Amino acid sequence: MWFVSLLILIFILGIIILVHEFGHFIWAKIFKVHIYEFSIGMGPIIFTHKGKDKIDYNIRAIPLGGFVSMAGEVYEDDEKIDKKSFMCNKPWWQRIIILIAGVTNNFIMALLILFVSALIWGGNISLPVVDDVVKDFPMEKAGVVAGDKILEINGRKVNNWDAAQILFIMESKDNKYDLKIENKDGKVRDVIVQPKIEKGDDGIETKTFGIYIKTDTLTGFLGSIKYAFLKFGSIVESMALTIEGLFTGKISLQALSGPVGMYEVIDSSIGYGLNYMLYIVAFLSINVGFINILPFPAFDGGRVFFLIIEKIKGSPVNSKFENTCHLIGFALLILLMIYITIQDIFRFF
Repeated sequence: MWFVSLLILIFILGIIILVHEFGHFIWAKIFKVHIYEFSIGMGPIIFTHKGKDKIDYNIRAIPLGGFVSMAGEVYEDDEKIDKKSFMCNKPWWQRIIILIAGVTNNFIMALLILFVSALIWGGNISLPVVDDVVKDFPMEKAGVVAGDKILEINGRKVNNWDAAQILFIMESKDNKYDLKIENKDGKVRDVIVQPKIEKGDDGIETKTFGIYIKTDTLTGFLGSIKYAFLKFGSIVESMALTIEGLFTGKISLQALSGPVGMYEVIDSSIGYGLNYMLYIVAFLSINVGFINILPFPAFDGGRVFFLIIEKIKGSPVNSKFENTCHLIGFALLILLMIYITIQDIFRFF
């Protein structure tokens, strides 16, 4: 069974990476940038094909990541190539499109999957509205009742349950959460909740508040479109809050998962059916797109950041400096991935 789960994970990651890299590839071709290689995966090549366009199409051994190797991504780096074919010599707006095309493809893919899924099965949206409370648990003790709507958590406005869950995960002073609640009659009040903290066998602490949340199901063509954009927005917001929490120290690195963590999710999700698996694919596609657009060296967003600086100052950033930043950024990412993978392995076993 574990082998089937592994194959499914590799297939899902392969599709997401293929969609991402194809975005870079097709726009580079449209703008006539010279392309050396289109690769899915990293590490040693296990399959290669030389296309009629003289581009090497490769599948590599490690099914994590991929790349499109283009001439002159930062500076003119090949004397055999026509200067007009270097990416660095293309108009600024064309380089921006090539760089953001991968992220755009991931987001479009996720929206389409969410739309089709809702069209077939209906789309469930969890609202920050209390459907029921658990007796003798923190929320009930704080006076929260069914029908109450959570407006704010520790001063942060709440529009969806995905974001609310991240805010509840974040560390809070004295483990107390200030909530702004609106009851059925429209009256607003403040309550303080102190969740129960329990430590699992894996050493990870979980906070228990003791509430059930209301869920609305959107159906039909227009309802499915609405669901796709609402769910997309809530996932992106929750990811942004997670990044904020990591930088401020309110969320521990233990909350992050790598390939092993993704395998666990896939393995435990198989029994939930195709609808849930499609949601996982959409979620991971948004995740890949969101992470890549962050303005961090080695990511697409980091390269876009340097292009924005170029536009502001009116001249390119020093190519050696930019390359060094990307190399350092890539090294830091590898170290982070190793740390998260080791953490996942210890948690898994």
